[in-house]
Order: sequence, then structure tokens, then C-alpha cells
Amino acid sequence: MSTELHYPAVTMAVLPPSMARMYGSRAAVIDGDRVLSFDDLDIETARVAAALRASDIGDRDVVLLHLTNSIEFIVAYYGSLRAGATVTLVNPLQPVPGLRAQLVETGAVAAFTGVEQLDRLLDAALDVSLRAVVLADGEGRTAPDGVVTLTDFTAGHMSAPVTEVVSDDIAHLAFTGGTTGVSKGVQVLHRNVIGNVTQMIGWRAGHAVVESHGGIELTPRGEDRRGVVPGDAATVVVSPLFHAHALINMSFLLLCGATHVLAGRFDPSKMLALIERHRATYVTGSPAMWHALATHPEVGTRDLSSVQVVSSGAAPIDGVTLEHLRSAFPSGAVVEGYGLTEATCLVSSAPLTAAGEYRLGSVGLPTYDTEVEIRSVVDRAVVLGAGERGELWVRGPQVTAGYLGHPEITAVQFVDGWLDTGDIAFRDADGYLYICDRAKDMLIYKGYNVYPRELEEILVTHPDVASAAVVGRDAGSVGQEPVAFLVPEPGHVIDGEGVRAFVAEQVLPYKKVRDVVIVEELPTSAAGKVQKVALRERLATA
Repeated sequence: MSTELHYPAVTMAVLPPSMARMYGSRAAVIDGDRVLSFDDLDIETARVAAALRASDIGDRDVVLLHLTNSIEFIVAYYGSLRAGATVTLVNPLQPVPGLRAQLVETGAVAAFTGVEQLDRLLDAALDVSLRAVVLADGEGRTAPDGVVTLTDFTAGHMSAPVTEVVSDDIAHLAFTGGTTGVSKGVQVLHRNVIGNVTQMIGWRAGHAVVESHGGIELTPRGEDRRGVVPGDAATVVVSPLFHAHALINMSFLLLCGATHVLAGRFDPSKMLALIERHRATYVTGSPAMWHALATHPEVGTRDLSSVQVVSSGAAPIDGVTLEHLRSAFPSGAVVEGYGLTEATCLVSSAPLTAAGEYRLGSVGLPTYDTEVEIRSVVDRAVVLGAGERGELWVRGPQVTAGYLGHPEITAVQFVDGWLDTGDIAFRDADGYLYICDRAKDMLIYKGYNVYPRELEEILVTHPDVASAAVVGRDAGSVGQEPVAFLVPEPGHVIDGEGVRAFVAEQVLPYKKVRDVVIVEELPTSAAGKVQKVALRERLATA
């Protein structure tokens, strides 16, 4: 496969010193009243790396990050990678059984955690031998036995160690969201992360990534690409950094010198204020967040003119929310992208070029050096043509090394360099990609395929419906029938029969919604994905 971009054969360990050389005293992270420059990031991550090695934690050992978004998360993340360790990330709210399972499955030997979640980690680690438990936000506290504060852990350590880790080693053990089944650890190699970040920098910033001074630097590609201007960008971060979408975007944007303003727990009013105050230019998030933000009353009172790109990922976005975003950010290009943990992060996105055309409902074009095929659900050897729906397969430098401890599943889903994404999609005649649904979410009713996303797109256009999710309910010999879970707009009352009739007027008979369930909110993962497993379970026990 020929490539258009150059992919440096480096590891993630080179990022902090490389960024310090490029951006120096510029603010890298703002966390409340605290500011960390790119020079500071280099120094602090080197100290963490040295401290880990002094604790006999290094090349290819696994370090668990059990932290919320914070300066400490970012320092621990890059510091662990500079030590030569593999990082595994976990939702800090993860209950003890799931946390214990991840510790055991990954063989983690160290963990960075926070005060609020420390007790859960200690309970989960009772039968696990951790060489170090570091309390990242424990400044001024007395740590319990077997735990050390980050300040004490790094005291007296300065220089980052030399590691033997290479680009084919594992950088992340990134666990899938588990929204359609059991969560699995994806083996994301250093070259996968560097590759995907290189693609993003080319796609969104018009720059190439090249080797320099034992690390990397950016050089212009001479393309007319709007988006991120290296050294003159800022972003407000609300998505959890333990999720692939936010984590990979962090490295992409930091390498472009973008100041990261950490917003903490999502609050629409606070986020709008931060965008205005820090003149954010690039903002990324999930559809659930965008809906709340774009419809907030303060949208019309804030100066949001600095925003050049509004990027949506982690889950499909509906057309109604897209239109609200366009109105809320009139100076910004609203773009929907597509990716998945098994492909590191990004697979496709709308091209931000003068000649690029944004198409509503499309997740854009495959990014550099990325091939896609639409294959038959019945026979994966059959490649389908334009406009035909089938399973989406992807090949490129971002495709990962499969699942930890699951060789059988890996062999089925990762074939000859290709990844079966499990998503139903089609391409139009110009190659633009459209995601129809998860293959596991697709329903078969009386022999016909029914795609929940199509129904969800219609449902959210109803004036009384704020958000919607459609799942299948067993209907005996006819297969599965679509059931809609609906959240009403504030102050509105949903008439279930009326909504069903509203949909029925717009779809073929076999696609009609058969039942409506009114809920206060849809269950979502920390990354903003609707947890349809929970909705199916609710139907099964009703």
C-alpha cells in the first residue's frame, strides 16, 4: 500500500520534549487557576518517568490511569509512556469488580489515582501486586500505607530514562466502551498513535510530522486546509481523557501547540463561558454534549466567534443537533467524524479545504492512507458498490493489533490488515462515507433490515422530543420490532401514539415504531454513547 504521508518511526516518549522545543513557555494546559506550560510538561513528565523507573517500573510494564481530567492525568499519561510503560485507562467511576478485572487482565503493576476514587482502587487491588499506587491529587494529605503522593513520588527525580521500547510495542491497552457487549482491551501500538496523530495533523492543520533532534516537529504541507493553526490554537476539554476520542485528540492538538482548557464536569453555561474567555478555536465533543450546548439560552449572549472547528465524534450526531450547532457557532465549520478504538481514533472526517464539500449526514472522506470497503453482511468476500449498505471494513496505519487475551475474536475481526468495524455503512458516488448503524443494533423485522439510526433521525425532528434511542424487542416469528425510548423537551409532554403516527407517515410500513417508552434521560457512557444494552435489558425485564 503506497502512502501519502510520512510516519516517523518514533514512540510516544518523544512527544513532551518535542512539544517543548516547538512551543516552550506557551500554556499547554489550564486547569482552573493552574497553568502548565509546554516546558513544564516536559519537566514534569520526565520526573514521573524517572520515578517510575526508580520503582522498578519500566519497559512494557502496564500502568493504570485511574484519574479524572486534570493536569495530573496528562503528566501521568506522558510520564508513564516516557518510562517505557504501557498505559491502560479506566473510568474513575468504574465499580470495584470491573476495576479488579482490568487490573488482572492487563497485569498492571502501578496505578495513578485520585482521592475520591482511592478506596475503590485499593479494594480492587487487594489480590493484585502493585509496585506503586500514586495519589495524584494528594498534595498536603497524609497518604495511607502503601500509597504515595505524586509530590513525594517524584521528589528528587529529574531526567527521563532511556527506554528500549520501539514503535511496534503497545502504547495503550484501551478498553472498548462495552456498549454492545463485554469490554475488551485493544492493543494500540505506538506506531498506531503516532500514525493517527500524523493523519489528524495533516487533515486538520495542513502540516506534516517529521523527525528532528531525536524527536519530531511540524512542517507545512502547502495545502489549503482550515482548522488548527499550529502555535495559535486553544480548545476546551470536557470529554473524558480516558476515552480514545479525547485522548488521541489531545496528542494531536498538543502537538499543534493548542492550549488545553480543562472544563471539569460538563456544564453548558460554564463551557460557553470558557470558550469565550479563552478564545477557543477548536472544540470537540459528543452528540449528547452538543445538543445541550447548542440549545442553551446563553448561546446567543456569548461571543463564540473564535471557534473555527466544531468536531463531533464518539457517536453519530443527528441532523437537528447539527443545525443547532451551525447556528450557535456561525464562524466555525461543523464537522462529523468517524472512528473507533480498534482503529486508534480517527478513520474519516469532513475535509476542511476550500474545495471540500460538507454533506449532511456524512462522516466525510477516509483520512490519509486509509482504505475503506463496504462488504456484504452475508458474505464478507463480496465488496459492494456505491449506495449499497453493508459492513464497513478499514485498513490503514491506525488499525491496531487486536484484543488482549482474545485471539479468536481478533482473528475474526482483524483479517489481512483489514478491520471489520461492526458498523453498517455505505459510500456515495464521490466516496463520502455514511454510517447507518451498528451491525449489532440492526433489526430484522419480517425479513427486512431496520436501521435504528434512521428512525432516531426522524424522532428527534418531532417538536416534543429532545433525544431518542431505538432498540429491538423480540417479536417471535417476525423477528424484532423497533421500540423507541424518548426524552421529552423541557416543558413538553410526549404523546406516544402521536409520535408513532408521526414516524409512520415518513417510513415504509415494516420500519414503523411499534412502541414508545418515555424516560427522563437516556443511559450514556462517559464518552457520550447511548448504552443500548441497558435499554434492551430494560425491555427484556419489563
